[in-house]
Amino acid sequence: MDLQLPTPSEFPAFPYNPPYEIQVELMRHLYTSIEQRKVTIVESPTGTGKTLSLLCASLTWLEDQKSRARKGKMREMVGGDDGPAAKDWVFAQTLERARREMEADEEEYEERLAQARKREEIMRRAAKARVTKRPKLDHDTPKNPSMNDEQEDDRFLPEADQASTAEGEIHISPALRALMEKVDKSSRSGSGSYLNMEEEVACTKIYYASRTHSQLSQVLPEMGKLKLRGSKVLVKSYHPPSEHAMPQKRRIDDELDDEGSLTSTSFTPTTRTVSLGSRKQLCINDELRAKTRDLDEACRELLGEKEGKRCQYLPPIGEEEKMLDFRDQVLASPKDIEDLAIAGRLAHTCPYFGSRRAIPQAELVTLPYNLLLQKSARTALGIDLKDQIVLIDEAHNLIPTLLSLSTARLPYTTLALSLQQVSVYVSRFRTRLSAINMLHLKRLVVFLDALKKYVEEWKEARAKEKDKSEVFTVAQLIERMGKKVAGINLLEIESYLKRSKVARKIAGYCDKQAEEDKNPTIKRQFKRGAIPPLHIVEDFLLSLTNTNDDGRLTFSLMSTPGHEANVEIKYQLLNPSPNFMEVVEEARCVVLAGGTMSPISDVIHQLFATLPSERITNFSCGHIIPEENLQTLVVSRGPTGGELEFKADKQGDPKVIAQLGQILLNFANIIPAGMIVFFTSYKFLNTAKAEWTKAGTLNKFSLKKQVFFEPEESTEVDKVLEGYATAIRTPIAGKKGGAILFAVIGAKLSEGLNFADDLARAVVIVGLPFANLGSPELRERLKYVKRLQEKRTKDKGQKDAAAELYENMCMNAVNQSIGRAIRHKGDWASLLLLDRRYGTPSIRNKLPKWIGSKLVISEGFGQTVKEMGTFYRNKRSSL
Repeated sequence: MDLQLPTPSEFPAFPYNPPYEIQVELMRHLYTSIEQRKVTIVESPTGTGKTLSLLCASLTWLEDQKSRARKGKMREMVGGDDGPAAKDWVFAQTLERARREMEADEEEYEERLAQARKREEIMRRAAKARVTKRPKLDHDTPKNPSMNDEQEDDRFLPEADQASTAEGEIHISPALRALMEKVDKSSRSGSGSYLNMEEEVACTKIYYASRTHSQLSQVLPEMGKLKLRGSKVLVKSYHPPSEHAMPQKRRIDDELDDEGSLTSTSFTPTTRTVSLGSRKQLCINDELRAKTRDLDEACRELLGEKEGKRCQYLPPIGEEEKMLDFRDQVLASPKDIEDLAIAGRLAHTCPYFGSRRAIPQAELVTLPYNLLLQKSARTALGIDLKDQIVLIDEAHNLIPTLLSLSTARLPYTTLALSLQQVSVYVSRFRTRLSAINMLHLKRLVVFLDALKKYVEEWKEARAKEKDKSEVFTVAQLIERMGKKVAGINLLEIESYLKRSKVARKIAGYCDKQAEEDKNPTIKRQFKRGAIPPLHIVEDFLLSLTNTNDDGRLTFSLMSTPGHEANVEIKYQLLNPSPNFMEVVEEARCVVLAGGTMSPISDVIHQLFATLPSERITNFSCGHIIPEENLQTLVVSRGPTGGELEFKADKQGDPKVIAQLGQILLNFANIIPAGMIVFFTSYKFLNTAKAEWTKAGTLNKFSLKKQVFFEPEESTEVDKVLEGYATAIRTPIAGKKGGAILFAVIGAKLSEGLNFADDLARAVVIVGLPFANLGSPELRERLKYVKRLQEKRTKDKGQKDAAAELYENMCMNAVNQSIGRAIRHKGDWASLLLLDRRYGTPSIRNKLPKWIGSKLVISEGFGQTVKEMGTFYRNKRSSL
């Protein structure tokens, strides 16, 4: 029996017939990569149907894999290929019986999901017919007059040291443990029902990760278009329709007849899908959301409460049927994050824990980067990546995200407050703490006190120097803190803090003392859910225990106007690879996909340097647009004939800015409709804006097109984009028409937005956005890659690794901005790169592959204007 799945030549599940050739090539590549257990990097420009192609190929493989697994299971049931010889009819009859049994199990499961869909619809219809008042919960804990202070403070003891309470009363810590076991593990309760008999077996699944929930929200509508074999993907939505809404997803009403009974089509198998999110997206406890500073911390506090005080949306401990019913509702039809929250309200069940409960039986799991990439998050969610498929979309953000997730910050104020709280706590409970608790807490006090003293010494010495930051290794810090600290096992302390939950106990006790303090200057505002300072210390300690030599500590003296300068300690890994390799080594296949992944060699070098080259593949799509729909020009000279080079030291020069204004005015005369101009930084953009205002250049822009600037506040982005789009669609009489939008590379408008058609008939990039070499973290990272290169090779002719990384970081940002223009097959635009350095081979080779041979380096400004004029005339004549 051949267990190898052949790569299909066509994909019937793809909704558009025929698909583009590059889409078939991409799907074939992805299918082969999954089957052969590869790590692959896929570059597929926006407009090529990347998401649809990724889903179609991976879900097609999943269907084929299920069929292969069934055949393998049937063969095992009859003894396999090497089993005892038997007559053909006996063999056939045994196989047929095995097939019927498996089909019956699958039909029973699908019918259960169909019933869950019906229950959900009944609840939704009932909810429309009534107004539900949510009961208010009083989470404040009044002091019991019959309890003395010592008994009242029992709740602040570490979990292992809590005194016993009345018989039959549930302690906080056992309740928490029982709840987590009920919610997170595959336990069963009840008898005489399928809940007790069912074996929840995890299945092969696809983990589809992206950076934001808004990007993930596009996945389910795309999946709903697929025509998978024997599957009808019922993508539903509870979002209320509006006159400005996008076309609505298929609603569940389609599954019920006029009497509310399920139609026969609702028993068709669906792709079982679950969307994972944070408590911020999924918590439906409105009172808690209104009162809390940190929702995660507040939820954890409620988990530890006794009956009557716990969250109303979690079923009582020992009564799991309600949570399992909601799990079936989650799996019955695909739901995005908003759908999950609404479904949770209808079922009066927590969608955060309900979605976690659905993971084992889901076939497609969508989740944000941090839940996939952090081992602690995977463990908390019960995610096991063994032999699973991992698809990471928008993967051009992966390396910065990995570095960011490895970062831990500890401000001096938090350090000092933690030391003060631990000292007060130890003093109050010293006679009631066990010996082992006292030992760990005293070691923690020694460590915090030594770190605080060293930070104060460093601050005093550094205040006199020009450089206000310093980078060193963990070993160097421990050595500087003294011999007492060198003998402390930080891993034991960190493990103790996590195990005992003492950080929350200490913060709770200190908050209680502050609340009861009669002095109004000492009493501080109290709000449930504030992050305990010791939790921040705990994260910092975990970083210090990292056995990886690639970690660095940065001490920085931070000053703000009107406040005393303070020290911030930051830990960061210089190498993004180790944490990600845990994912790669566990998963069957890892796919990094993005519209622009160039330069791909940089991704391989930074993430997969230790992976065998035969396991790594890559695929770069050409664009679906005709070659004549894209013009790419390197503008190396201005109107005066001088070379254009917008380096940082020239960005404040009035002459340079005046010439840039003249160039853009010329462009505005030629470019129809929308024109987006990307600057390298807000500082450069604001300097140009000020100079152009003083010189009257902005008024000249306004005579040609309406002018808009990217706001520095995120809350203003939608307003600016709406105004920009309106200006293009409804031009003002007397003006040439359209609008010009000044934006910043790497900021709010440079990725994730769709400037299709007239919204961007040209994208102009001014200069190259090289990172600030004044950053101590960047300097240390460049030194690190240089040292690695020296260890790996002695080839003196090889390009400097630090320079290569520095250049790649710049071009990754440029390539994202370039991708804003061409969004579909019929789109067309001009890409104008203003800086002579774009014409150099090292920079030119790092531009997206889909630009290909279209790049033209103009010899003079006259040639630039001529090339642009010809391009836009041809476009007008072809319309």
